[in-house]
Amino acid sequence: MVSFDLHDNTEEAARKVLTGTHYFSLAESLGGVESLIGHPASMTHASIPKEDRLKVGLTDSLIRLSVGIEDVEDLWEDLNKALDLV
Repeated sequence: MVSFDLHDNTEEAARKVLTGTHYFSLAESLGGVESLIGHPASMTHASIPKEDRLKVGLTDSLIRLSVGIEDVEDLWEDLNKALDLV
């Protein structure tokens, strides 16, 4: 499990990364053998007011990854291509 914020702290930037991956599947639940990617601000924590999310460090650009069993080089390349979109 890995989480990170983007330099461009916007939901739009996060969505570009989320939709720009090939190996990471968009999912709310981060458990399984496949690599998954999630955006807590619009998924698991969407019902929490933004001010409350920000107080605990859950920003609009926070992305969570659950790394699966795919080849690590494929995953790095996939994530780097998606990050190049922002």
